[in-house]
Amino acid sequence: MSAIKSPTHIPVVVIGGGQAGLSVSWYLGQAGVEHVVVEAETAVHAWADKRWDNFTLVTPNWHCRLPGYAYDGPDPDGFMTRDEVVEWLHGWLQSFDAPLVEHTRVTRLQRLNADRFEVTLDGPDGVRTVTCDQAIIATGGYPLPVIPAFASALDPAVHQIHSEQYFNPEQLPEGGVLVVGSGQSGTQIAEDLHLAGRQVHLAVGNAPRVARFYRGRDCMTWLSDMGLYDTPTQEYPGGRAAQEKTNHYVTGRDGGRDIDLRRFALEGMRLYGMLTDGKDSTLRFAPTLTDALDKADATYNSICGDIDRHIESLGIEAPEPSRYEPVWAPDVDPAELDLAAAGVTSIIWAIGYRPDYRWIEASAFDGGGRPMQTRGITEVPGLSFVGLPWMHTWGSGRFLGIDRDARYVAEHIVGALDQGRPRLAAAQ
Repeated sequence: MSAIKSPTHIPVVVIGGGQAGLSVSWYLGQAGVEHVVVEAETAVHAWADKRWDNFTLVTPNWHCRLPGYAYDGPDPDGFMTRDEVVEWLHGWLQSFDAPLVEHTRVTRLQRLNADRFEVTLDGPDGVRTVTCDQAIIATGGYPLPVIPAFASALDPAVHQIHSEQYFNPEQLPEGGVLVVGSGQSGTQIAEDLHLAGRQVHLAVGNAPRVARFYRGRDCMTWLSDMGLYDTPTQEYPGGRAAQEKTNHYVTGRDGGRDIDLRRFALEGMRLYGMLTDGKDSTLRFAPTLTDALDKADATYNSICGDIDRHIESLGIEAPEPSRYEPVWAPDVDPAELDLAAAGVTSIIWAIGYRPDYRWIEASAFDGGGRPMQTRGITEVPGLSFVGLPWMHTWGSGRFLGIDRDARYVAEHIVGALDQGRPRLAAAQ
């Protein structure tokens, strides 16, 4: 805590020591701006603490770029495991000297006047306050795990955890496992359990899916070449509706492959539609399974079609096009599941997170509690955000987009402080 033990005023306080907050710090350090990064736990801790053992990135390794640092390993088109990501991030942290204060939580950010904030810190030395001119919120887009209210009414004998608490099948009681949610975490955790020989039940939501490889390349490499990760949010096809959708499910495990829920069903996984409610041992589902599978496949094939048109327009030589054909379809959409009768002893909630900015006292949020910002900059002077999904492009919040977003926010702050510094140079 030595970095902020003595000062009572610091020009810039970055709240959150993940890759986004530390990327802004990298640029502020380059510009000679006095600042501090305050982290409630340890730097980039979530990668080690909130990912399961067999986790891999779903984006190719070449996407991994942070200020002054990029993946330079032997497999740019591969997918780093959790432990490899942690090692890579620690290598980045060692490449510069961030003014980082760990194990210190910001419990309140209050606007004092037109040009100053008060920051309340709770750390090893107790509670204290400092003031700052600029506050950058880098705590992540949605920090609070979502668990439905009816979960407390279910049979207490059933073990329940959120997806961020899942690490491996061995931590769960013997018996079947219900995974609720079919986004990236839900489908990959369901696969992890399935491959371990557990009886898996999966409540399928409305997440779309994408091919891992298509016409000789990774789909995300094609999409990058097509500019999808660089398109500003206001210009992105589908507008706000597209931005609100769950990310496409796919996996980088074992070198990367599709996640095909229909094939899992052929192999014994039980699929259901959207979970609506439950009590004791009985869960009820909406009749949405057939439609959800069909729509996910339609998105898969639509993306393949977009890639086909890109290849044709540029005359690129590539293998012949193809389309996914369903290998299984449900006879009926299941309406109920009796947990006890099916031998389900665990539930993993993989239905996402919600925002929590109650500790920020500033008029910068919409009715849903989400920041009102443009490229991270709010209408509240001195208050900005970084690391949010769709903050500027589809790439925002991912390794591929963080550098650009952080540089923009840092450059805005340098200008606001009016310290006569030159514009920031892009990281190499």
